[in-house]
Amino acid sequence: MKIIHFKEAKGILSAHNGMNIYRGCTHGCIYCDSRSNCYQIDHAFEDIEVKSNAPQLLEAALRKKRSKCVISTGAMCDPYIPLENKLRHMRKCLEIIDRYGFGAAVLTKSTGVLRDIDLFESINSKAKSIVQMTLTTYNEDLCKIIEPNVSTTKQRFEALKTLHEAGIPTVVWLCPLLPFINDTKENLLGILDYCAKAKVYGIIMWNIGTTMRDGSREYFYQNLDKYFPGLSQKYHQKYGHSYEITSDNSESLMQLLRDTCEKHGIVHNRRAVFQYMHTLPNNAPEQIKLF
Repeated sequence: MKIIHFKEAKGILSAHNGMNIYRGCTHGCIYCDSRSNCYQIDHAFEDIEVKSNAPQLLEAALRKKRSKCVISTGAMCDPYIPLENKLRHMRKCLEIIDRYGFGAAVLTKSTGVLRDIDLFESINSKAKSIVQMTLTTYNEDLCKIIEPNVSTTKQRFEALKTLHEAGIPTVVWLCPLLPFINDTKENLLGILDYCAKAKVYGIIMWNIGTTMRDGSREYFYQNLDKYFPGLSQKYHQKYGHSYEITSDNSESLMQLLRDTCEKHGIVHNRRAVFQYMHTLPNNAPEQIKLF
């Protein structure tokens, strides 16, 4: 049974203007890096820790900032977990970002992001808003195994189209492509076809593979044993306890990625995509002064 608990946080923004309003997740993705011990989540991962004062902390932080920037969220914990439908903390934070004229960059796997499309449009008209979505597999049945409690790939594709039609730029994180599972030409071409049809601005991809740390590795192997009998032994033999897990198909699939992106005008240089997401247009309004 999923449970939640509330905690008063001391701060909300990182040194690079990132925030997490929740800690933990209920998506159940078998490859989840956020389960890693290094992040020091001291409670059950599905027991969501809610930063109850996140909106207040965000407003206080933005009020003090001397210059505008893009506020990002979703790198550690998806802000659109089902709990958000009830608590609406993410929406409150977007309202604050909008009111103070800052930008927003949100990473999610949930079509729940469409609930706030009005705010993304408003933010984008004043500064910049970018919605990022992770896509890992074109196969819907496989998606339900490796990402069991989240919007399917096709649903995310439809959301990306809706966002583009609303004028919101989108970026796809095309990772991870797991060796022996979804690191195939067919899968990559299927996802890239979705990206082209949805007219995404850019794609973020390091290589074909994944990373494994203590904590996340054990959860991954447990799920391999459950859904792909014998595959965990194959991983152990080939990769041991390596941090970087690189597919044998990485070089050919990365070239396919580059060629396909060039064909469709999708930005695939990671540095260029990150720079775009975190740079405000020159005509961003001056910060609102409160009297």
